[in-house]
Amino acid sequence: MKPGYVYILTNKNNTTLYVGVTVNLGERIQQHKNKHDKKSFTARYNVDKLVYYEAFQEIGDAIAREKQIKAGNRAKKIALIEKKNPDWEDLT
Repeated sequence: MKPGYVYILTNKNNTTLYVGVTVNLGERIQQHKNKHDKKSFTARYNVDKLVYYEAFQEIGDAIAREKQIKAGNRAKKIALIEKKNPDWEDLT
């Protein structure tokens, strides 16, 4: 199987969060930054700042982790981000 990544994006004011999963993190983040799909959630809300990611050896594990993160509330997502990236810097 392919490796995978789960990631969290936000907007410039850190007010909107988006959780996603991909097999190619660099390419996927560029798609968000370039607003590849103009009607997507991330394009409409200018969500393109990478603030958190995890790498997995298999995409299935990344998908399972994505579901786990999405099931949590906003406070849990913020705690996850601030543990690894307390200043909310763009990791790209």
